[in-house]
Amino acid sequence: MDIISKKYIYFAISLFILLPGLIALLLFGLKLSIEFTGGSRVSLSYSSKVGSSQVIAVRKNLESQKIKIISTQLSGSVLTVRTSPMTQSQDEKLLSQIKEAKQEEFETIGPTIGKEITSNAFKAIIFASILIIFYITWAFRSVPQPASSFRFGVCAIAALIHDVLVVVGIFAILGHFFNVEVDSMFVTALLTVIGFSVHDTIVVFDRIRENLKRSPGTPFDKVVNESILQTLDRSLNTSLTVILVLTAMLLFGGDSIRWFVVALLVGIISGTYSSIFNAAPLLVLWQQLSSKKKN
Repeated sequence: MDIISKKYIYFAISLFILLPGLIALLLFGLKLSIEFTGGSRVSLSYSSKVGSSQVIAVRKNLESQKIKIISTQLSGSVLTVRTSPMTQSQDEKLLSQIKEAKQEEFETIGPTIGKEITSNAFKAIIFASILIIFYITWAFRSVPQPASSFRFGVCAIAALIHDVLVVVGIFAILGHFFNVEVDSMFVTALLTVIGFSVHDTIVVFDRIRENLKRSPGTPFDKVVNESILQTLDRSLNTSLTVILVLTAMLLFGGDSIRWFVVALLVGIISGTYSSIFNAAPLLVLWQQLSSKKKN
């Protein structure tokens, strides 16, 4: 099996997967929860399926209190309303007039806290990526020529960015068409995906380093291809066990962690693909381009 010779096909597959999500991200963006935007979220449970009359009653009540309604979402007998920040007394007034409903959730986050959470989320992802580059560059510092430890680090980050963009793009699509919001659990999922993606990539890179030392005269692309094949079973088996656990969690874990598990599933499947078919082939492509410039 020659993976390296077909690297452009695998790059094209990645681009094909990424494009819809990137377009959705540019056109629609992510549907942010109140943790990022600030505001209130009220969930009301009714004895039967929610109808238009119940929605209108809730809207009129909130508008009479001069509360801005951002969105409403129906899910069977549950009505979820996102609004501008509400006080406890305003929530109590809503409940006192909408007596047919039982409150399932009431949450308020100020805009300042929302901005701080957003800023910290970006900082965490960027900081983790920078640390990974430095770590891989240092860990692979003794890699034999013509390889470069810096290239190993950059290619690992390229695969990582691929995985993050796949997850973010899919959630941009889900947010626009299915009202799926991203919250702090989504950021946690992204950081977990980053860790898993790098772990999988390092397994392949470490075998490349070992094989370069064992076979100093062998062409670089052949060493990389052989290294991928040697670690292929391990990568697939490791990912499969995690996917099986996450699938069980998705089926039986309940609504509270559903989208967190979906983000992990998408990211781990993408991470397995990118570590095998993107990171190492990208390393070979960079080496080939570098060799051509020298010649």
